[in-house]
Amino acid sequence: MLGPVILAASRRDRMRRLISAAPGTKQVVDRFIPGETVGDIVPIIEDLTGRGLELTMDVVGEDITTPEQAGAARDAYLELIDRIKDLELGPKVEMSVKLSMFGQALEHGHELALKNVRPVVEAAAAIGTTVTLDAEDHTTLDSMFAIHEELRKDFPQTGCVIQAYLFRTEADARRLAANGSRVRLVKGAYKEPAEVAYQNKHEIDKAYVRILRVLMQGDGYPMIGSHDPRLISIGQELARTAGRKLDEYEFQMLYGIRGDEHLRLAAEGHRMRVYTAFGTDWYGYFMRRLAEKPANLRFFLRSMVSKG
Repeated sequence: MLGPVILAASRRDRMRRLISAAPGTKQVVDRFIPGETVGDIVPIIEDLTGRGLELTMDVVGEDITTPEQAGAARDAYLELIDRIKDLELGPKVEMSVKLSMFGQALEHGHELALKNVRPVVEAAAAIGTTVTLDAEDHTTLDSMFAIHEELRKDFPQTGCVIQAYLFRTEADARRLAANGSRVRLVKGAYKEPAEVAYQNKHEIDKAYVRILRVLMQGDGYPMIGSHDPRLISIGQELARTAGRKLDEYEFQMLYGIRGDEHLRLAAEGHRMRVYTAFGTDWYGYFMRRLAEKPANLRFFLRSMVSKG
């Protein structure tokens, strides 16, 4: 599989410098990350919500090495929430956060991440929206789930993400579905070893369907994070079989990928949420988008050639 090779290479400093300096990079980055500041992203929020879509906003950045940087990440989300409040779009725009941005990998990182994310969750609740904790590599998940459980004591609407390619995820899904939380299911976009994760696309797809069935039959609110037409159709059928109404689950897709499908699902009455990232520290997010789908990489390579 090409994806793991890209992810492994992306961690090398030389690759980072090469990609950042490539003439076609900005064109492709703009496709997935439509702005660097809150001011840049406001027109995007207004446009997408005006078309009947909902959003989940991600301030990109993962290379946090100091508590000060973690605090700055927290403040960036608080600034975003203030702008969404001014737009009176709170119920349509939620936040997605990576706990690594809030200092999870630092000394006493679990406590630091919880301390930094709590004010974001509180501010989101105050404007009628919520926060979803993104899943990162498998070594961070026990901490993420513990923080999720702690936040839900005061903010039960707090969501989390689970990844179909991990062997542990079906058991996590059963626990979370019974718990009534909001759960986004994705395939997974980190390079994980064979000891903890499926490596074959067919096996990952089968796991995705098994886990989605668990979520649909449970008491929680499933969020189907996929661009795969087959999995989208299966998700619709599983929802019907489980007797779920259209507002009892939702689809989520990335900004810049299958935009026509976003609008089609919304027009059919489905809740369709667009995962929209912005910020200056785009590298990690961008490389995972290239790794997820060969078409993204081909688009990038064509851009490099055309601009070279």
